[in-house]
Amino acid sequence: MTSKIKIVTDSSVQLSAEEIKQYEIHIVPLTIVIDKMIYTDGVNLTRPEFMSKMAAAKNLPQTSQPSIGTFMDMYDELSADGSEILSIHMSKTLSGTVNAARQAAQISKAKVTVVDSEFIDRATAFQVMVAAQLAQAGKSVDEIIAAMQEVKNHTQLYLSVTNLTNLVKGGRLSRVSGILSSLLNIKVVLQFHDNTLEPIHKGRGMKIINNFYRELIEQMQKLGHPIKMIGISHADALPSAQQVQAQLQVIFPDVAILVAPTSPVVATHTGAGAMAVMFYTE
Repeated sequence: MTSKIKIVTDSSVQLSAEEIKQYEIHIVPLTIVIDKMIYTDGVNLTRPEFMSKMAAAKNLPQTSQPSIGTFMDMYDELSADGSEILSIHMSKTLSGTVNAARQAAQISKAKVTVVDSEFIDRATAFQVMVAAQLAQAGKSVDEIIAAMQEVKNHTQLYLSVTNLTNLVKGGRLSRVSGILSSLLNIKVVLQFHDNTLEPIHKGRGMKIINNFYRELIEQMQKLGHPIKMIGISHADALPSAQQVQAQLQVIFPDVAILVAPTSPVVATHTGAGAMAVMFYTE
């Protein structure tokens, strides 16, 4: 009998409670520090609570990857019955989480394979869910990783940011461009591509963002391959997210679209008002 493969990911992922249960996914939480108070993501701090606390905080919250010991504990526990582990994490360009997982995997007695999804949020979840489905179907780690690579190759992630303050504070944009941008009320649309965030549109006012999403929906409609799944994540921007969801659902009535608050890892850098649209095709 072949050993079972168990799927591990981190709390930056965007999964519903039902998906976590259905696919038997194990989540290692990140740590968040808000004005010297330490929280464990998803354990004693929900995503809506985080947005409220960030708005009231004196300093920009800090998120830190799980410790090697935290990963070790989970790997040891999950492998106690002889199971293999496939540990899938957010892009190394956004966090050291995947490196901590790799270090823990080297020390652990468990047979652990660590994969950098090269994405974040719902775009990581696309790979995690495919991996979990195949693990439940009895596929090997190599077969699962090959399928995940296919999903990654066909995934797109677009992010709109309405206020650049947090991106500047977090060092994601230079101070000079940040000062200019805040003065000019600049809005930015970024694409997560080749493991980096690339600005693709910028301009004054919300019109630049609204126009971009309209154009994106038109492009999605013209894609040559069927869209498998869509995710819309937001940082205190539910009305905007629901508006885009409604437009997409008309065009793709049979495609599942998850709308949900993003994780503190993303929201800390983007600030309130940000929204991301992610999808993958066959």
